[in-house]
Amino acid sequence: MKTLEQLTEAVGRGDREAVSSLIESAMMQEIGPKAILDALVAGMDDIGRRFKANEVFVPEVLIAARAMKTAMAKLEPILSEAGIRPAFTAVIGTVEGDLHDIGKNLVAMMWRGANFDVIDLGTNVSAQRFVVAAREHKASIIGLSALLTTTMPAMRQTVQTLREADLNGAKIVIGGAPITQSFADQIGADGFAPDAASAVDKVRQLVGAA
Repeated sequence: MKTLEQLTEAVGRGDREAVSSLIESAMMQEIGPKAILDALVAGMDDIGRRFKANEVFVPEVLIAARAMKTAMAKLEPILSEAGIRPAFTAVIGTVEGDLHDIGKNLVAMMWRGANFDVIDLGTNVSAQRFVVAAREHKASIIGLSALLTTTMPAMRQTVQTLREADLNGAKIVIGGAPITQSFADQIGADGFAPDAASAVDKVRQLVGAA
């Protein structure tokens, strides 16, 4: 099996040692950093597909995401040297009044695994802080998360504030346990994702990278 194919499989099964070793092997073979990155992203895409099909579950996704993180720590200096950067930046956070972050963290990991530059603002994020971060980082995507029904009004207000801020066409994606497509439509969000893997598909679609 070719090195890049092995790398894709290693990410999918979350084997950090194999991922690290295979990246070194690929570099020794003078395989370009973009090809290595594409193999890594393919591994995360596969774990996302299997997650949506209920073939794997959150623990397996987290293990794969950690393997991807290990890979990127090794690969990023080489990508930077070659002038290769993610084409799109996403800002993500849990809305004001909500301290839950498990789902938000999983989406952030999956977006990074899909080669988006992700700025994670954490939890209890005010609408204005989303605006400031989106402007500062020239975000293409703004992700809002909420777990509590009591913080859905804060999500509505945040979307309204972001719209009024005129952020150069940045797309707003929302998600969380109480969130539905109907609610996304009501508050004027550009997209809704019921799970982390769907969140990858949605942002790719919104930025035209699907």
